[in-house]
Amino acid sequence: MTTGTLFSSVVPGARDRAGNDPIFALNAEAARRAAAGESIVNATLGALMTDDGRLAVMPTVLETMARALDATTAGYAPIAGAPAFLRASIADLFGERAVANQAVAAATPGGTGAIYQAVVNFLEPGQRLLTTSYFWGPYREIAGHAGRDVDTFEMFSPKGGFDIDGLATALDRHLSTQGRALVALNFPCHNPTGYSLTEAEWRAVADQVRRAGEVGPVTLLLDCAYLRFGGTAAEAWVHAVPKLLETITVAFAWTASKSFAQYGARVGALVALHRDEAERAQIANALGYTCRATWSNCNHLGQRAVTELLADAELRRRTDRERQGLVALLGGRIAAFNDAAEAVGLSMPRYDSGFFVTVFSPNGAATAASMREAGVYVVPVSGGVRVALCSVAEADVPRLVDALGDGVRAARAYGGRT
Repeated sequence: MTTGTLFSSVVPGARDRAGNDPIFALNAEAARRAAAGESIVNATLGALMTDDGRLAVMPTVLETMARALDATTAGYAPIAGAPAFLRASIADLFGERAVANQAVAAATPGGTGAIYQAVVNFLEPGQRLLTTSYFWGPYREIAGHAGRDVDTFEMFSPKGGFDIDGLATALDRHLSTQGRALVALNFPCHNPTGYSLTEAEWRAVADQVRRAGEVGPVTLLLDCAYLRFGGTAAEAWVHAVPKLLETITVAFAWTASKSFAQYGARVGALVALHRDEAERAQIANALGYTCRATWSNCNHLGQRAVTELLADAELRRRTDRERQGLVALLGGRIAAFNDAAEAVGLSMPRYDSGFFVTVFSPNGAATAASMREAGVYVVPVSGGVRVALCSVAEADVPRLVDALGDGVRAARAYGGRT
């Protein structure tokens, strides 16, 4: 028989945490209702689905992964990643451009691992990651779990474009208060807004970030998860990199999750560029140390398959063609959504590519709650709701937009802002 106090082993800082991501929780609720026979439109999860509700995959990717499975890939990959995979990741970003020679990389479990690498190696404990006022929610969890935090600047100017002045002011604030800055920008196809920077906006960003790099250590982290779905904006950032490298470190959270429709493979890389060779060696060592201290090794099978898909000319041609089919599938939904949204007067950013869009609302939680009553699921965010059009059949777009219109009106009637 036991007596006395029953103690909790969970440290105070880890108590009372949500055990599941709210997006996955909403997705599970929508799936339960659909399985029970309800008519549900589920626009929560960031995975591209076919119009008949199946996960969209690329046959060449599946074939290559099956072929790559052998005794070699059952063994450990090198701690920082297979060298051929790292070279292929860098080449996928820069091709034969000269800046590729100023890059180092480490394999990560998807883009999430790459963001973690940047947070723990380019910020001190207690410091804050700087990003836009609309941002992918897990940035805060990643930073918080690593003993850092998140700070934001207004994403949009009063005219609806990217707020360059807001970025400049926030950069100055971070350099003056914490002595360094790590800026995360998720373009093209920003999650959750769907916005992509124009070439002119990229030039303005480069000017301001380069200027800040003359004052103190600055890292610009480009979260490029949706790069291959970015249409004409997919490489608008390329011409900004040489100017940025004059004063700062440029890092990329690169992932195969979206580019190869392999969310579960968890294959990614943190690619970092600096003009000084000695500094690049310091970065590479820091990234390798973090690999060993956290996940140790990344998916060897995934690295082998992705390397083949990127390096073999025929496989690359086939995957490019298959990916274009997925881009076209999504493009049809975006066109239908934009037409319907304009007809009912929804307020949202410019949206021409990517998995998501944000519809502005005075109360995102109230809008999402109203929509759930109608069997339509979206994700509430501050100032609106995130719509994962990637998971919505084109035939369901009219119902989705009608529910959004009703949900925004319900939020206005509810009052308050969140």
